[in-house]
Amino acid sequence: MARIVAFIPDLLFGSRVVAALTAEGHQVELVASPPDPVRADVLIVDLTADANERIAAFVKLDRGPVRALAFYSHVENDVRERAQSAGFDLVVPRSRMAREGPELVGGLAGSG
Repeated sequence: MARIVAFIPDLLFGSRVVAALTAEGHQVELVASPPDPVRADVLIVDLTADANERIAAFVKLDRGPVRALAFYSHVENDVRERAQSAGFDLVVPRSRMAREGPELVGGLAGSG
């Protein structure tokens, strides 16, 4: 079981992610903004809106050994590239997050 902080302002999608991760036994906290310092095994950040602002905030976070997963709109490859450059451990399209969220998080939590 991993401790997960999910910064997903879209409450409908956020609750889908929380439900899927909770069903896999993870402890998930859905937050309005990422806490600083981050106290979790995995941080999930939604980059489908305000990507520049969220990437800049991520860079400033005290996250220590916390693994970070970001998802973006599949039509915004520049966001993917900026997120990878900023240090996210894994950056995937939103559709992949919807399909494979528990597996992606499990892989990150296991590789920490």
